[in-house]
Amino acid sequence: MSRIKDTFIKLKERNEGALIPYIPVGYPDIECSENLIHTICESGADILELGVPYADPLADGPTIQEASAQALTNGANLYTCINIVRKLRHEGLETPIVLMGYCNSFLAYGLNQLAVDASEAGIDGFIIPDLPSTMSNSWVEVFRPFDLDLIFFLAPTTTEERALSVVQKGSGFLYCISVNGVTGERKNIPSELPSFLKHASNITDLPLCVGFGISTPGHVSEVNEYADGVIVGSALINVIKNSKPEQIEEEVMQYIQSLKAATKKPIRNL
Repeated sequence: MSRIKDTFIKLKERNEGALIPYIPVGYPDIECSENLIHTICESGADILELGVPYADPLADGPTIQEASAQALTNGANLYTCINIVRKLRHEGLETPIVLMGYCNSFLAYGLNQLAVDASEAGIDGFIIPDLPSTMSNSWVEVFRPFDLDLIFFLAPTTTEERALSVVQKGSGFLYCISVNGVTGERKNIPSELPSFLKHASNITDLPLCVGFGISTPGHVSEVNEYADGVIVGSALINVIKNSKPEQIEEEVMQYIQSLKAATKKPIRNL
């Protein structure tokens, strides 16, 4: 059984939702990002999404774009990501890890070699915003024999045909986009989110994890009533950005702990 699937089973037994933080590898610098990964996982992350720095991250808002640009300036790339995961696994880290990146980075590396190296390093899957599920057959064929999950996006505007393709090709969990647009912090959760997630649950048994705009424990608690997990990226990067260098790890620890505390699902009276 994959680490991701096992994680969702255990969370369901504990009546908890998954907390999935995102951080670009190499931000604010390579050494610090490695230390932050440990801090994030030790503070309550159930699954970790590591960003592969890319020059044109089309699905990301200004916060992640800026962080990704800084990571590139620091020399981080796909090789850096794989090597850091390999090191973390050798150090005993068991938290499931998925890489979020764009097609060109992975194609330049070579899909077959990527599958071999990612599996050997201990990577559990990939999130690729610019890979449509309807054009992913060759990727699925390469990754699936290595038990690498391909995690696709599902949005309120996704057509029925595309939605069926997403649930057929995807594995691990579904990345449900809370709003149209790019990543970034937002004040409120869209009122139509519950109905969107209910519809999604009718077409798949995959866990539903919500991203784009999740930033506070209140958001986590609210979304947790309808979803299986939340993904937090821009808000975490802002915590890092706004912290003094000597306080970054402490601030990140407190923030992740506050989000994780909100993942406990309410017990409903029948």
